[in-house]
Amino acid sequence: MPLQMKLTAITLDCPDPLALLAFYQQATGLEPHPKSDAHFAGITREDGLFIGFQRVDDYQAPRWPDQTVPQQCHLDFAVQDMDEAEAQLLELGARRPDHQPGKDKHWRVLTDPAGHPFCLIKDKERKFT
Repeated sequence: MPLQMKLTAITLDCPDPLALLAFYQQATGLEPHPKSDAHFAGITREDGLFIGFQRVDDYQAPRWPDQTVPQQCHLDFAVQDMDEAEAQLLELGARRPDHQPGKDKHWRVLTDPAGHPFCLIKDKERKFT
């Protein structure tokens, strides 16, 4: 029988944890963890899922899609309107790489201010409130 495990946290390396916390907090509306500081910060979802941001000296941003510095991980976010979500995220400091493997499909790749790629996925079934 496989081990039963529940995902409780995702941690991203970065040069400035508080800046990345601000970006993802504004993008998702999740609450900042009360003990966030310049070395380790995070946001928490109501069900307890924690997304952490850890300061790393000499941090090198992923060079997506080039693999000289691989992406290491990425997050997917379901959205109702991809154009609107993309515009808001770009205003918050996200970037849109030229390489878009999901072109004409149901996802777009953006990068956060520290260079981590993440995807916007069109969610036709989920009801947003």
